[in-house]
Amino acid sequence: MNIVVLSRNAKLYSTQRLIEAIEQRGHKGTVIDHLKCDIVMDDEGPSIFYAGKKLTGIDAIIPRIGSSVTFYGAAVVRQFEMMKVFSTLDSLALTRSRDKLRSLQILSREGIRMPKTAFTNFSKEDNKILTHVGEAPLVIKLLEGTQGVGVVLAETNKAAKSVVQAFDSLKTRVILQEFIEEAGGADIRAFIVNGKVVGAMKRQGKEGDFRSNLHQGGNASLIKLSREEKSTALKAAKSMGLAVSGVDMLQSKRGPMVLEVNSSPGLEGIEKATKVDIAGKIVEYIEIAAKTKRTPKVKA
Repeated sequence: MNIVVLSRNAKLYSTQRLIEAIEQRGHKGTVIDHLKCDIVMDDEGPSIFYAGKKLTGIDAIIPRIGSSVTFYGAAVVRQFEMMKVFSTLDSLALTRSRDKLRSLQILSREGIRMPKTAFTNFSKEDNKILTHVGEAPLVIKLLEGTQGVGVVLAETNKAAKSVVQAFDSLKTRVILQEFIEEAGGADIRAFIVNGKVVGAMKRQGKEGDFRSNLHQGGNASLIKLSREEKSTALKAAKSMGLAVSGVDMLQSKRGPMVLEVNSSPGLEGIEKATKVDIAGKIVEYIEIAAKTKRTPKVKA
């Protein structure tokens, strides 16, 4: 098979591991920068040009789309789909998962447990959003934030009000979430491929930081998920229409709570923590699913 990894940087760990896994399983692997793809439409059908050449003979793509280029990346993935090329990531699922508010609405609709979250048009005269979530401490998140950036812990209601007002003055949209204190600055990432949890790790934030993101200095270790944690992660991934995903959860007194479903989860942390060939699992999924062009259905 001819498998393309859509990535802006061929030297990234995740990109290199995917190419390595593709070639180890006897396929041809190529890295293509999706931002350098030209999307062409005419009466002969959709096509993509890269480095001045029309792309043909591609059996499958593995999109690694950064959050800052979601719009163009999704358009490239959609074009490949129009060309009947199998993708491990559905273009619609990509755009839904990157919309923090929309993804939380979907998870809520499916009855998936999560920290209580509120979103509203804020005004100085009306602070009802603070009462919807509960008493401080509260977590305030930018809708466009990634990798722990744009996440603030407000220790008091007064501090929360000030932070929300500050973001509002900058015309920046935020959501408020209840703070799950018993999580202790840690979360769980379950890595899912084709309806199965193929690896899981616990990420612990550095001392004094409630954020557990590895990009913010946290560390990762192997963890065995409970039956409830596993079923919650699988249900969350399915609700977003993602065949390959990283589901981030908090361990709470009420059970596992989903924070986010990541459509382009990194491989480095999970592979080093679990010692599992996650990249190989993704290629194995392609070998099975590409034959029938089978992808998860994405609900409206």
